[in-house]
Amino acid sequence: MTTDLSGRTALVTGASRGIGLSVAQHLAAAGADVVLTARTAEAAEAAAAQVAGPGTAVGIGAHAVDEEQARAAVAATVDRFGGLDILVNNVGTNPAYGPLIAQDRARFTKTFEVNLWAPILWTSLAMDAAMREKGGVVINTASIGGMVHEAGLGVYNASKAALIYVTEQLALELSPRVRVNSVCPGVVRTKLSEALWKEHEEAVDALTAAGRIGEPDDIGAAVAYLASDAAAWITGESMVLDGGQRLGAPGAFREEAWTRG
Repeated sequence: MTTDLSGRTALVTGASRGIGLSVAQHLAAAGADVVLTARTAEAAEAAAAQVAGPGTAVGIGAHAVDEEQARAAVAATVDRFGGLDILVNNVGTNPAYGPLIAQDRARFTKTFEVNLWAPILWTSLAMDAAMREKGGVVINTASIGGMVHEAGLGVYNASKAALIYVTEQLALELSPRVRVNSVCPGVVRTKLSEALWKEHEEAVDALTAAGRIGEPDDIGAAVAYLASDAAAWITGESMVLDGGQRLGAPGAFREEAWTRG
């Protein structure tokens, strides 16, 4: 099996920066034509200009939870490239921080609309436009937060836990022609997660078995693999990409801890 994506078309939501932009770059490097979406056309086009590869990169403005804008973006993708083979539901947000019972309805609703409803919406549109007939691959950006409990992140983590469930449900509902998987990043150097690392990166590094926080390229490379034929027998899975952060502090386990003195 190969990781070559030549001749395929990918659409990445929330691709103006960070993980989404890296995903687009890796898909393009593997040969795919890539459409990047962002809330504004200017941001999407600026991101597309940073993507280099054998294929073509195009930016389209589309707010992820606006059904008409999403429909237009999918239609424009199919019109431009003749199909849609890979959908990466990357867009995400986290306006709700603090105890669950301290959140208001507006923040709760926004979190679940962007993090859960948008992936379902875009997957539905991709199915209607191309994938029901020709098959394809859907990859959702979830989080290790959907697998653990963290103070202050209850709403966000609940939305990601639900997205992991939705990934599995869709893998069954859309089988066998469409594969559906998710990636679950840990702390990665992105603007969305700045509060988790920016002021104490060395401490986070020390709590990570791999010795560092993640980079967007760590996620982009994994998504490109999952989108390829090399992952043809992988569906309904949530790939954890966290450098071992879920394992806990590694210090007491390391060889040097046992050989000192």
